[in-house]
Amino acid sequence: TDGQQNGDETGIDCGGSCTACTGSQIRLVGGANALSGRVEVLHSGQWGTVCDDDWDASDASVVCRVLGFSGGVAHSTAHFGQGSGQIWLDDVLCTGSETSLDACRHAGWGVHNCGHNEDAGVTCQGSTCTDGQQNGDETGIDCGGSCTACTGSQIRLVGGANALSGRVEVLHSGQWGTVCDDDWDASDASVVCRVLGFSGGVAHSTAHFGQGSGQIWLDDVLCTGSETSLDACRHAGWGVHNCGHNEDAGVTCQGSTCTDGQQNG
Repeated sequence: TDGQQNGDETGIDCGGSCTACTGSQIRLVGGANALSGRVEVLHSGQWGTVCDDDWDASDASVVCRVLGFSGGVAHSTAHFGQGSGQIWLDDVLCTGSETSLDACRHAGWGVHNCGHNEDAGVTCQGSTCTDGQQNGDETGIDCGGSCTACTGSQIRLVGGANALSGRVEVLHSGQWGTVCDDDWDASDASVVCRVLGFSGGVAHSTAHFGQGSGQIWLDDVLCTGSETSLDACRHAGWGVHNCGHNEDAGVTCQGSTCTDGQQNG
């Protein structure tokens, strides 16, 4: 429906996923694991950062609860590195009870007087999930605090201009990491994009969307294109690689796997 594909009443683009979204979609980027990072929100199909003016524990609490944690600590002055592109929110004033950052008082979407040296971040704590949900499904993958069931590796796209493209990062053992571009092709990109709710995708290599940092999780990925996760594809093994981040793989996704009723309303 329009509410699912094109955003809820706040006008947020859910990025091709047919699952319902409520309030702003939020991700954490640049942290050592799934609990911490620079706060980025998805609005009008584009990821952007949040300025640290008035950023405090109440704001961090809202972010962390949206992500499935029980609370969080606020960080300012680009503690987890500077983002790029759009700065979506400034002067955020949450009481701590809101269910999204958009429900908090703020200056308005895209209204700010900040630079990326003021990007806000959080470190989340605890979890509102049960142990079975928090610690992963039968594949042993840490769901990163989300209480929804996860099957196969969780995947995110970072550094792209919108929700359809970016550097491929996968969540394993509670830590985000990149994928090496050795043997990276359209079949691999297709699997990534279908996991994210799209119908297909184009593969990019040589850190097309910028170099990641920290862990490189997968190398020599060989998908047939029919798999439901990258982990189901043939690969060298988790953390086994001979790559640098100059070889980080990326994708640009296309279309949507939603029905017309979901896609077009």
